[in-house]
Amino acid sequence: MATCAVCGNAIESGGIRLGDRLLCGGECLDRARALEGGASTSHGGLTNPAMRIHAGPCPMCQGPGPVDVHDIHWVWSAVAFTRWGSRAQVSCRRCAVKSQVGGIARSALLGWWGIPWGLIITPIQIVRNIGAITRPPDPDEPSDRLRAIAREHLGDE
Repeated sequence: MATCAVCGNAIESGGIRLGDRLLCGGECLDRARALEGGASTSHGGLTNPAMRIHAGPCPMCQGPGPVDVHDIHWVWSAVAFTRWGSRAQVSCRRCAVKSQVGGIARSALLGWWGIPWGLIITPIQIVRNIGAITRPPDPDEPSDRLRAIAREHLGDE
């Protein structure tokens, strides 16, 4: 049984040929074209680099995308001191969920120990991670945040 050159899924029948590669469907065809630089250059010439990141391998696990920006929220406390924040992570959804679950676990273990802020901020950060897990970025196109990161790091093409 053949496998898709982009996502690695099995192709039961048919498939789409792009050069010497066999793809499972239109979404993988779009991703393959984006990787080759064939996507449109709308959004100020930024779609190409953003699409290449979005359709490319995950920078964390090297697995298949889509890759986008995901938020991980954290908090830790020690008696009268509480520190909290969020970080953006460019990765596939699977790596993002692992990091977000880790953020929930670390916050649940280390966040409560500060009075009063640890008791207040810990449930907020846990709920924010749960929200990030249940409402991921659109897997069909790069988010505006990914476009901004591509613009910042790769420049306009």
